[in-house]
Amino acid sequence: MTFTALLLTGGMSRRMGADKATLVWQGEPLWMRQARVLRELHPTALKISARVTPDWCPPDFEAVLDHPPSRGPLSGLAAALEGMRTSHLLALAIDLPQMTTNHLRELVELAGPGCGVVPEIDGRLEPLCAIYPMEAAAAAAQATAGEDVSLQSYCRALIDSGRTRIRPVRDDDRRLYSNFNTPEDLRLATKSHVRRRLPAVDTAD
Repeated sequence: MTFTALLLTGGMSRRMGADKATLVWQGEPLWMRQARVLRELHPTALKISARVTPDWCPPDFEAVLDHPPSRGPLSGLAAALEGMRTSHLLALAIDLPQMTTNHLRELVELAGPGCGVVPEIDGRLEPLCAIYPMEAAAAAAQATAGEDVSLQSYCRALIDSGRTRIRPVRDDDRRLYSNFNTPEDLRLATKSHVRRRLPAVDTAD
C-alpha cells in the first residue's frame, strides 16, 4: 500500500472572513501546521487541493487545481484521485487543526487493497479526514458531473460498493474533528486548548 497525502484548502471562507490557511493556531499558520502533520506520515507524495495555487504553497507540495467549474471539496478529491499514482489518498482539511499524525496513521493502517476508511461521528461521516482508494476516482468524476455533489452522498456510495469502510470515532478523539468556520470557533477552540494545557490545581487544605 502506498498513499498520497492531500491538504484540502479550497473554500471561500465567507463565514470566517479570512483565508483559513493563514489563520494562526498555536503560534503557526494553519497551512504550516497541517503540512507538518502530513509530512510526519512520510507519504509517497504530498499535494494541496485549491482553486488557484496559493502563495504559501510549500515547495515539497504539488498544487492540484479543481477542474472548472469548481463544485466544492468533491472537485478537489476528484482532481487528486484522477492524477494519483499511489494506491490510496489521505485527505485532510485545512480547518481541522487539532488532528494529529498518530490518529491519521491509525486511519492509514485500517485501509486495505481497494478499500478506504471514512470516520463517523453520531451517524455523520467525516469525508474531509479520510482515506480513499484509487478505485474511488471513477465515482468521484461521475459525482462531480451530476447534480448531487455532497461528500456525504459520495462516501455513502463508496461504502455501499465496498470501496470504503466506516471507522466510528472514539469519544476521546472527537475533538480532533472540530473544525473552524467562524472567528468564534477559533476563539473557543483556542480557549479550550489553553484550558487543557493548564496544570491541575490542588484545592486541598
